[in-house]
Amino acid sequence: MHQPQTPEDIVAILTDAAARKATVEIVGGGTRRLFGASTPDAEQLATTALSGIISYDPAELVLTAKAGTPLAELEAALAECGQAFLFEPNTAPGSTIGGVIGAGLSGSRRVSGGAVRDHLLGFEAVSGRAERFKAGGKVVKNVTGYDLSKLMCGAWGRLAVLTEVTLKVLPNPTQSLTLVWTALDDAAAWDLMGEAMRLPADVAAAAHDPQRGVTLLRIEGFGPSVGARAILLKGALARFGVPQEIAAQEGAVLWHPFANAAALGQSPTIWRLSVPRKEGLGIVHALARDGGQWLADWAGGLIHHDTQSDPAMVRATVTAAGGHAMLLRAPDDVRAHVPAQHPLPQGEAALAARIRRAFDPAGLFETGRFLDQPHAD
Repeated sequence: MHQPQTPEDIVAILTDAAARKATVEIVGGGTRRLFGASTPDAEQLATTALSGIISYDPAELVLTAKAGTPLAELEAALAECGQAFLFEPNTAPGSTIGGVIGAGLSGSRRVSGGAVRDHLLGFEAVSGRAERFKAGGKVVKNVTGYDLSKLMCGAWGRLAVLTEVTLKVLPNPTQSLTLVWTALDDAAAWDLMGEAMRLPADVAAAAHDPQRGVTLLRIEGFGPSVGARAILLKGALARFGVPQEIAAQEGAVLWHPFANAAALGQSPTIWRLSVPRKEGLGIVHALARDGGQWLADWAGGLIHHDTQSDPAMVRATVTAAGGHAMLLRAPDDVRAHVPAQHPLPQGEAALAARIRRAFDPAGLFETGRFLDQPHAD
């Protein structure tokens, strides 16, 4: 395993790998190693030595860190100043900030706080050409290269090795309240979440867990505002019953199972289904014919499901509803022939391949993890 200490080390490693026609797998904290097909022939390049906060200006709401910095370290530094990443990173323990950006997976607050791509202001990286480059800026008002920053989010290490990232941060809400309805059937839970998101209540997150029989709404902000919005929600949603009010610390325990679909435990297969909210319940019912457990987040727009249904059927069902299905976790034999990412239409796939060729013309980062043919015209 390569363990570079500096961006210059990465340039040297990639230059040598290209000369030997080797492929390189970029590894952060290693928490997403079961995503995609296994890559035994690829050389690993670990970014964990590229760690540490470079600059943090709480007054300007901007933090710059090396890409291998553990997410937990950054969140602790932000918490000391009463700030946070508002996209609420949906990650496992040990994740690095570069891995968060590369995977592009946001948490329950995604429906109100935006995705990671909305918070990445700029970055520095080394491309598959073994060339250092940077995009974006270190102030919120600077939008130069902003689209390129978005391109890096969810790229899964196929374009470049991130070495430094700059993110927008925001004040952590001073108060958080979770409203909990119990024993609602799935249809009622979907109706409740939809109505709540349409109300002028600034709901921060909405989710439904049929295993625990709970439907959750989270409200955040200043005390008087939170109280007023809770009253509004309880009145407008009275037909669903009277919810229990849970304060921040206890409420965090209720929301934890939605991070990384933790409530699905050690299920060998987990799908992440991003769908139009109104279609979510129909998809759940379609997949439930083959059993399995599931969680609904983003007010029903994100479903984690451990169905054992045929992968082609899962993807066909989700595609027909206008969504996409990502295979987050599966046994080795399944990952070896089922693409982790939802297949793109032919035109979009060709465009994605051209973008990858621009950053990585020799296919240095094409390890076979995603079961596609990036260099086909």
